[in-house]
Amino acid sequence: MSRRALATALSLLVIGAAAGAASAADQAADKTAAPSTATPQTAIFAGGCFWCIEADFEKLPGVISVESGYTAGQTVNPTYAQVSAGGTGHTEAVRVHYDAQKVSYPQLVEYFWRHIDPTVKDRQFCDVGSQYRSGIYWQDDSERKAVESSRDALLKSGKFTRIETELQPASAFYLAEAYHQDYYKKNPIRYSYYRSGCGRDQRVENLWGSR
Repeated sequence: MSRRALATALSLLVIGAAAGAASAADQAADKTAAPSTATPQTAIFAGGCFWCIEADFEKLPGVISVESGYTAGQTVNPTYAQVSAGGTGHTEAVRVHYDAQKVSYPQLVEYFWRHIDPTVKDRQFCDVGSQYRSGIYWQDDSERKAVESSRDALLKSGKFTRIETELQPASAFYLAEAYHQDYYKKNPIRYSYYRSGCGRDQRVENLWGSR
């Protein structure tokens, strides 16, 4: 059993009705942000395990909240079991809610690159399969231009000879099950075990240097 599967199985064992209600309350409290005059914007990214990329984005100033989910597939309302089996076409993804007065979409894109491995196809770190492919899913033409410009600049820099990250227009985004939301907060020990064992941070540092 993989580290990811073990962590998920352990979580499911301890989730009950009372725990679920408490987690929902904790999640709502955790994601409360200070009022802003700006209308929150959204951005959709896939960076392998959504537990990890959610945790990364929630550290970025200007990000209000992050939701884990599934996108870029065919099945309507897919479950984690279906997506993780690789038969729906979806990839694990996050929907980032952000304050555009504090962080711009191009800044989100640049931040995203530096938290993934863009050089591999249909995998991220220890997770292998199209359901773990990386991707940026634009929602309008201005986002498309920002994404393509950023990718082109990376290639022109000579840092990478190829970029395998999928760049596509956004499609339906389905929220993952409640126990996946803010997993790193609700299950810090299991999350740390998984992230460390997967070698994510070491590979990112090898690619991008220390952050």
